[in-house]
Amino acid sequence: MTHQRESAEVIAAEALAWLAGQDELLAVFMGASGITIDEMRQRAAEPEFLAAVLDFLLMDDAWITGFCDAAGLAYDQPRAARAALPGAALDDWA
Repeated sequence: MTHQRESAEVIAAEALAWLAGQDELLAVFMGASGITIDEMRQRAAEPEFLAAVLDFLLMDDAWITGFCDAAGLAYDQPRAARAALPGAALDDWA
């Protein structure tokens, strides 16, 4: 695994932890994805799942800025992390 991918997974894991602490937003994520809390725990280390977490947060500027502010990250870091995770090429399908 490359350093870039490792760093991306760390950022995505931080995003998941932040999301887990946002009760209302977590409910939206779970409803949109159909995932349960137990499944989230089981899949928390899977790069594909972590990519899905970033995809979800990247849908709304307020979600990304909230996460970045809490994590002390620049606002462009989640998108860069997403680009290093599986399925990133699908982001530009149009």
